[in-house]
Amino acid sequence: MTQPVIRVSGLGKSYETAAGPFPALIGVNLEVAAGEYLAIMGPSGSGKSTFMNLLGCLDTPSSGDYFLAGENVAHLGADALARLRNRTLGFVFQGFNLLPRMTLADNVALPLVYAGLGRDARRARARALLDKVGVGRYADSLPARISGGQQQRVAIARALVNSPRVLLADEPTGNLDSHTSEEIMRLFGELNAEGLTVVLVTHEADVAAHARRQVRFRDGRIVSDVATAAPAQTEVAPC
Repeated sequence: MTQPVIRVSGLGKSYETAAGPFPALIGVNLEVAAGEYLAIMGPSGSGKSTFMNLLGCLDTPSSGDYFLAGENVAHLGADALARLRNRTLGFVFQGFNLLPRMTLADNVALPLVYAGLGRDARRARARALLDKVGVGRYADSLPARISGGQQQRVAIARALVNSPRVLLADEPTGNLDSHTSEEIMRLFGELNAEGLTVVLVTHEADVAAHARRQVRFRDGRIVSDVATAAPAQTEVAPC
């Protein structure tokens, strides 16, 4: 049996407040198989963003275990954890987080600087990914010269530049209009169809409907974990 790319067991996270510890996550158990497309949903304060931060190794759990690509992240030192995160995870955020004075190609190539790739190899990889997400003709432009939807495509290209196994997307359509959101979600679907594991956080049901599995949080716990219902087929009357 193939091991899941993500497995959490009894995961908990508490924060200290003036009133005492506040449990943001309580005993969460979840497995995500390689190639899955998962939407994490829930109202504000449900724990979904805290959970995403833990999956991204941006925070550490207070209790329980998190296995990423078979490795228990709690047992890794800072350098080993950074290496695991960089080779396994790609991140897409609501804000595009592009550096305004760098070209799109240089924004996408930036993670490869830390990977030690030469300049020519970095630029070739960046341009290939910009082509893949449909904005290759703007490779030498600055972020301010393209639309929000195009900037999010660039951010996706940057998330893919290290060939991650898992793409984590936190409210990736939050700053986009409905038409552009639909285009971005189609792109996620295409990437998933190529074998990339996609985990996204959203509060929008129409965005979550693009995923093949939906996990809902409430009060720090998972309250449902279901396959996404197939869209209804509209019958066309014969002419």
